[in-house]
Amino acid sequence: MNNLRLKQSLEHFLIEDIGDGDVTSDYLFEDGESEIEFLVKQPGIFCGGQIITSGFQLLDPSVEVKLLKEDGAETAPGEILAHVKGKQSSLLKGERVILNLIQRMSGIATLTAKAVAILQSKHTRICDTRKTTPGLRMFEKYAVRQGGGFNHRIGLYDAAMIKDNHIAFAGSITKAVERLRLKLGHMVKIEVETETEEQVKEAVEAGVDCIMFDNRGIDEINKFIELIPPHITTEASGGITIEDLDDYRYCGVDYISLGYLTHSAASLDISVSDCKNNRRNDK
Repeated sequence: MNNLRLKQSLEHFLIEDIGDGDVTSDYLFEDGESEIEFLVKQPGIFCGGQIITSGFQLLDPSVEVKLLKEDGAETAPGEILAHVKGKQSSLLKGERVILNLIQRMSGIATLTAKAVAILQSKHTRICDTRKTTPGLRMFEKYAVRQGGGFNHRIGLYDAAMIKDNHIAFAGSITKAVERLRLKLGHMVKIEVETETEEQVKEAVEAGVDCIMFDNRGIDEINKFIELIPPHITTEASGGITIEDLDDYRYCGVDYISLGYLTHSAASLDISVSDCKNNRRNDK
């Protein structure tokens, strides 16, 4: 993750929670020090070490963080992810925001790893979509990568994607592609969503870089992919569930994009405990 953007986002998240100050911790504690640990409580893939380090450092540069797991590492119940030592007020101010983020990111990484393992393809890659939580896209897409998946476009700015309404407003796939080619730089790729054999043929003729089979069944995809030359990237998307991935293993597409990796992943169960007394703190 971009370090500047990471710090900017974390600062915003922390300010949202702390506001003008923590009226509990600031009044209860002054300079006393303690140590806490991040403890994983279910199997999964850890993601968010940089969140723990940068988050506490933003609050208090004197806080010491020792990471015991790297991003992308498998975890088992009872394993300690990180030790954090510092002023009690600093630890208590930062733990909830940081915990929320690493639980979310680890859940996405875990679900992505599960999808990759089920697909078991040496050719087809699992990727995400733009169905991310506003404000968290950088974190969620990073988590997909740590789970073994790949990122689709990051936003509307880094790739052109011609969808059904674009086609309708422009008049045709051909007209839409022609207009974009006149204005886009040579580094920006063009993808088009297709639903019919005629659209696939038109997209190929228009010279797009990537063709998506939108909400098409496996039989249709097997038919359409024969029409596409190897230099054009292919993608299956829409309505594909984790239970369907077995059926897509040998269809030959380059990518399968799964929106539920980010919009439906359950957070990984992680807690924060006082190392000395082993007290849970997940209120």
